[in-house]
Amino acid sequence: MRDINQIIVHCTATPRGRDFTVADIDRWHRARGFACIGYHYVVYLDGSIHPGRDVGRAGAHCRGHNAYSIGVVYVGGVEADGSPADTRTPEQRAALSVLIKRLKGLYPGVTVHSHYEFAAKACPCFDAAAEYS
Repeated sequence: MRDINQIIVHCTATPRGRDFTVADIDRWHRARGFACIGYHYVVYLDGSIHPGRDVGRAGAHCRGHNAYSIGVVYVGGVEADGSPADTRTPEQRAALSVLIKRLKGLYPGVTVHSHYEFAAKACPCFDAAAEYS
């Protein structure tokens, strides 16, 4: 098993309220040359949590951090005009909290981060470190 010391939270950078699935994200990532979906967990608009890439495999979600992190993404993150926004539904907020708490239990000592801490992006459009630490 990999040594996990970070959870990195992302958004899909898709418009508020538009459904996308693990299969959609997998297709996008394969088109970019990835072996498969780069995130380990995907949180849908309804708050359901879906597995992506197996956590035993390094992700493809944050350059320089994939080997020792888990990538969690929620569907959304932009308004219809493309501007960054925290578009999480109440169900997504609750599911992310449950998922991150569970992951912190499985990987004691992990730290929680927003993708924007490591890349020049607004992703995930809220301060994950403050919210989940």
